[in-house]
Amino acid sequence: MTGEEITQGNHQGMLAGQVAMITGASSGIGAAAAHLFAQEGAAVVLMARRAEKLRAIAEEITAKGGRALAVPGDVADSGDVRRVVEAAVEQFGGLDCAFNNAGYATVGTLLHETEDEIFDRTMDVNVRGVWNCMKHQLPVMLASGRGGSVVNTSSTAGRYATGASVPYVAAKHAILGITRAAAAEYGAQGIRVNALVVGTTRSEMIDEAVRQFPHLEQAFIAPQIQKRMADPREIAEAAAWLCSGRASFVTGTAMPVDGGISAQAKAE
Repeated sequence: MTGEEITQGNHQGMLAGQVAMITGASSGIGAAAAHLFAQEGAAVVLMARRAEKLRAIAEEITAKGGRALAVPGDVADSGDVRRVVEAAVEQFGGLDCAFNNAGYATVGTLLHETEDEIFDRTMDVNVRGVWNCMKHQLPVMLASGRGGSVVNTSSTAGRYATGASVPYVAAKHAILGITRAAAAEYGAQGIRVNALVVGTTRSEMIDEAVRQFPHLEQAFIAPQIQKRMADPREIAEAAAWLCSGRASFVTGTAMPVDGGISAQAKAE
């Protein structure tokens, strides 16, 4: 097992005593969630492809007294995901919640100009990645008898065409469907499944898109009530709440964290 254990956690936070798996944890929303979940008392199991960045996040957490396990891997690979979940069970004794956040997106290419490889990668990371995670996470939660909570990262692109690529829009719509269906299937076992409808957020992926196509920054925020991009921490706060017992009566929802864009008539 590849990983780094971190000891000492916050026993007073809203995730105290929980074991949380976070994907896409090497940067952006995932990295912010890694720090926040640890600060809120969770032992965090971090997954991303970039091993060095992932371990750096773990080192930052341990310096602040948190607990974490860095396990590099690709969510599109079922074997990698199984290994991460097994590491959580081996190191921390189980899995109580998961933030399935890893994503991949492209912009600037029309459907007929989009390479098949881009379609495949977009669907593999965003849809198969969530599928792989839940397929391995849910049995552990069921076996515990304590229930659990899963939060999947969707997007405003899961509600309407945002200007992102067609495969990305399709993938984020699919995540909402997976979330609702899984919530219905596992609710009786005490497992809650929700999705975040995330608006434009400062991240490596967005920064690269804006670098290539500068006009996109204004296009992204123009439909919003709040005329700015989100900080990754703001998205992580919503994920932490949904994972916690404070959201005990919330399941099957697509929760907007989007600066108000969902309130606009054009977003319906």
